Amino acid sequence: MSSKDKHHSYSVATVWTGNDGLGTENYRAYRRDHEISAPGKPLIPCSSDPNFRGDKTRYNPEELLLASLSACHMLWYLHLSSEAGLVVINYQDQAEGTMVESEDGGGRFTQVTLRPVVTFAGNKDTELATTLHERAHHLCFIANSVNFPVVCEPVIGATP
Repeated sequence: MSSKDKHHSYSVATVWTGNDGLGTENYRAYRRDHEISAPGKPLIPCSSDPNFRGDKTRYNPEELLLASLSACHMLWYLHLSSEAGLVVINYQDQAEGTMVESEDGGGRFTQVTLRPVVTFAGNKDTELATTLHERAHHLCFIANSVNFPVVCEPVIGATP
């Protein structure tokens, strides 16, 4: 890290809300529900994946990891497009990830695939639009922080 690097700090609170009176007395005695918050922002209701006794109506950490990768890529892409004079009018992504459980109950992600569909106003430069995805991936703070491949399969479109 050079002396010119800027440092940014982030803080969130994670509060377990799944104690039904017995705490973690046994594996089935508690819910995996929790809330994530930051000052001045709405709570994010979370749980574990339903495969691990979680509430399917709440976000789980694995989904939030995918969302972080997808959002970071999108924000960089929008920034780079605006600088390049490409007018994005719609951006949607359907990110997917693969997690593999290990024999000891742990696990890890082996890959995440981003599938952004981007629509531009008027004419577009398909080569530039694709190159900006590569640049966004290179700049994404979250993608640079994970130890598995993040693949981007963009679809570029334009309105007449």
